This record gives sequence, C-alpha cells and structure tokens, in this order.
Amino acid sequence: MRVVRTVEQLREALEYMRSGGHSPIGFVPTMGYLHEGHASLLRRAGELSNTVVMSIFVNPLQFGPNEDFASYPRDEQRDLELAEREGADIVFIPTVEEMYPQAIRTTVSVASLTTQLCGASRPGHFDGVTTVVSKLLHMVQPDYAFFGLKDAQQVAVLRRMVSDLNMPVEIVACPIVREADGLALSSRNVYLSGEQREEALVLSRSLRAAREAILDGRARTASEVRQVLVSEISTSRLAEIDYAEVLTFPDLENLGDNETLASVPGEIIMALAVKFGRTRLIDNNVFIPKEAAALV
Repeated sequence: MRVVRTVEQLREALEYMRSGGHSPIGFVPTMGYLHEGHASLLRRAGELSNTVVMSIFVNPLQFGPNEDFASYPRDEQRDLELAEREGADIVFIPTVEEMYPQAIRTTVSVASLTTQLCGASRPGHFDGVTTVVSKLLHMVQPDYAFFGLKDAQQVAVLRRMVSDLNMPVEIVACPIVREADGLALSSRNVYLSGEQREEALVLSRSLRAAREAILDGRARTASEVRQVLVSEISTSRLAEIDYAEVLTFPDLENLGDNETLASVPGEIIMALAVKFGRTRLIDNNVFIPKEAAALV
C-alpha cells in the first residue's frame, strides 16, 4: 500500500498502476476515522476494481460555522492499518492547503436535491460535498466511486452531479452497515455518551416500526408513516428530531399527504436526522412500496 500526500504524487502513483494494466480503478473517498462501514466500501471496491484508491480528507467546505470541523475525530495510523488490511493500494491524505492552495472561487452545486433533508438543516453542506468530490474525481479519474447508503441523499446528489456533468465514473451505492443492536455505524458515534448511545437505538427502531406499520396496513400514506416515525422517536427523552421525512428517491420529492405509498412507481426513502446532545445522527431506509416486505 502506498501513501501519498500531494496531487502530483497521487497522479504518479495512478499512472504507474494504469501503465501496468491495473485498471479498472475504484475510489473510496472518506473523511477518515474509519470503521466497518468504510471497510465494506473497500471490500466492494476490491471486487469491482484492480486498483483501489482511498482518500482521507476532512473537508472544511462541507462544515457550517457552528459544526464540528475542528473536533471531527481523526486517527491516521488507525485508518492506515484498516486501509491496508482491507486491500487499499493507494491512500491519498492531502492537507487543506494541498486541496485548496488558493481561495476557491469555483464550486459545484446541484439544485433541488440539496434543499431537502440535510440540505435544509445544513445550508451549504452539499455544495461543499459536490465541490470536493468533483475535485477528487478529477484527480483520481476512477472507473467506480463507492459511497455508503447511510447518507442516501449524498448518493442521490452525487449521482445527479456525475450524470449532469457527463463524468466518466459510476457511483456505486453500498448498503448501510450496522452494529449488532441496529445502530448505523458512523464516525460521529464516538461522541455519544453511554446513555446517548443506548437512546440512539431509537433511530433504527423507528424505521422498523414504520416498516411494520406499512406491512400491516396501519400506515398507507407518507403522512401516516411520518407519524409513526415521530411517535417512536419521541419515546426517547434525549432525542431531538431534526427531521423525519418520507420522500421519493432519488428525486427527493414530497408526497401528497393523502397519496398512498402503493401509488408511487419507484423508490421511497424514510429519512431521519436526530440529535442526542450535540451529536447529530442520520439513518434511513430506501424501498420500493410494492416490495415493502424486503425492508431491512
């Protein structure tokens, strides 16, 4: 495994791999503090690619002024051990100065999809995501880029960006990885106290409750599903709901209050963002209404 820290070193390493016939290239962008969810992305990349590139970069553009950029967890040595164990060939770890050597005047923005869910709660967040991912995709020029569905909105936004800008890369969405008790893995879970960690199980529990309500016919419309989600989350005294939404996916369009889920031809997402103290967690479930029994 080769660790590179500049764009020039990255391009040299990739040129060496390509000239040796080690294509296709798979790319896993991360902000570090890796866990089993990231490991699953690396393993999937290894299945589809002959060269696996991972980046570790905490991107300041996607953090708001009152968010946790400075305190975001970092552990480079631990990250490198996991990356090597899971088969990464090249790990790109740039500094902020390497990624943004001058005040940035060019940004990438995806309209509409970024006004819902986390986009509404974190103005400017997705502009930061799309800008840095666009830069990274231009640097790496991968055949595939791998992202976890825990942030399903991010997957939808990046797929639209790649499509609209004719970028020659396939965005591969990978399943949410959970702890044995159902909590979705997140680098931010480290912020939770023991009590908050226990209360955070209400996210996956509310998604299961909504699934059951859909299956037994108690929740037939988006508003009824939303009521189930909110009701279940509200059983936690530590949970502060940011949003609990039911939208079409990947277009993230609102459903009419009386529109039945069964009438929606494509996929639907139940998406949550809930705060426990200062820690904000997200979770979701994407499903086809007519195949609701496949919810996991």
